[in-house]
Amino acid sequence: MTTNSKKVLCVDDDEDDQLIVSETILEIDDSIEVATALNGHEALAFLDQAKANDDLPCLIIMDINMPLMDGKQALVEIKKDKELDQVPIVMFTTSSSQLDMAFCEKYGVEFITKPINMQDFRSTVQKLLSLRAAP
Repeated sequence: MTTNSKKVLCVDDDEDDQLIVSETILEIDDSIEVATALNGHEALAFLDQAKANDDLPCLIIMDINMPLMDGKQALVEIKKDKELDQVPIVMFTTSSSQLDMAFCEKYGVEFITKPINMQDFRSTVQKLLSLRAAP
């Protein structure tokens, strides 16, 4: 199973945050395709389809606090799947909880707090993109 170095999955229940992340990614590299999901259930469905098509994203950017299935629940499910385990995941959240940070550390994923201003946001998204899996 290989990852598509030009596809990123953004999982966030806030459509404005999805849009800002997507637009910022495209400003940095307009050849990247950004797929979106509103919660962990949608993300898992997307990833199941991506596995079936041998077209996994090179990075998953996921919020923690979402309805139906939050980011931590989705992370646990993703990490159970050996094919999906190779895809880098970044928890990109407004949370600053030490418990959330410890949870992410336990699963070996980056924990990055969403910045407030756009200049910091752009540099943070550039950092996120640097975590992509190699093709």
